[in-house]
Amino acid sequence: MKRSAYYSKPGNIRNLDLKEEELLEPNRGEVQVAVKAIGLNFADAFAVIGLYTAAGWKRFIPGLEFAGVVEKVGEGIGGFTVGQRVMGVTRFGAYTTALNADARCVVPFPKDWSFEEGAAFPVAALTAYYGLIDQCDLEKGETVLIHSAAGGVGVMANRIAKKFGCFTIGLVGTADKIDFCKKEGYDRVIVRSRNFRRELQEALGNRILNVVMECTGGRFFRESLRALGKCGRMAVYGFAHYMPRGNGIPYLSTIWKYLTRPRVDVFHFNNISVSSFNLIFLVESTGEVKGYMEKIAALDFGKPYISQTYLFEELPLALQALKSGTTVGKIIVRA
Repeated sequence: MKRSAYYSKPGNIRNLDLKEEELLEPNRGEVQVAVKAIGLNFADAFAVIGLYTAAGWKRFIPGLEFAGVVEKVGEGIGGFTVGQRVMGVTRFGAYTTALNADARCVVPFPKDWSFEEGAAFPVAALTAYYGLIDQCDLEKGETVLIHSAAGGVGVMANRIAKKFGCFTIGLVGTADKIDFCKKEGYDRVIVRSRNFRRELQEALGNRILNVVMECTGGRFFRESLRALGKCGRMAVYGFAHYMPRGNGIPYLSTIWKYLTRPRVDVFHFNNISVSSFNLIFLVESTGEVKGYMEKIAALDFGKPYISQTYLFEELPLALQALKSGTTVGKIIVRA
């Protein structure tokens, strides 16, 4: 099967290179999918720039999630038919028009969803669910602070927290995202600023901060940690603070940020816990993905929010838009 795929040599977004090639037959346990839509994630930009250790430094195909149509079914698996509409996750390789995916990481999506909605769902939903439920053991009625509240994960995290009757506070980078977050049901919204500590306390009122979904890093990680109440929990799933403004790595400033990053001192903990996770390694435990997707589906918190859609040929532009931090919800590329 012929396909087009974007390859990248980590180090600079300009290194993305579109290549035509032959896709091999699916191996045992794999399904071959004609990709119709690709979901973009902040981890994609980190990987392409070279700041994501899970990607390594070799030339590779970026991309973590996709939706499409089953073209072929490998040996040793059941439950899939040619022509079936599916969505899935992969340890990179989704920036393409066709791929062979581990069948344990591929699931059908609702019939009333578009391919774009299917591609926008898996990574954000898995990240939000794993962080809140598995890492933070979210309980009913708790107070939750969600960083990057208007992003794909932030939207899903808020919807999950609302299913548990939680009071949610969203943290965003710019004031123009406040209305979007309020429409999504956040109880309070804060814009990142020097006044974060004070504004967070005002948003909390007399409430205790129980849970934080953190993906920013830097001082906002530090202040969020300090604000956690007794037995509070924080799940860290990203470090947007370290994303460079340009297309490549500004080594001096990046090294400085790394060396001056906040440290966690267990001697000052008030019975709180901090956990970090990388969705890539959850995907590698492939037997878990379908089980998580079934649990997520049971919560029934609606379709993902898509703000922008690009053509496959415009994928580098889409990645630039994502990296800018000015978007809300998910950015999708049609393959």
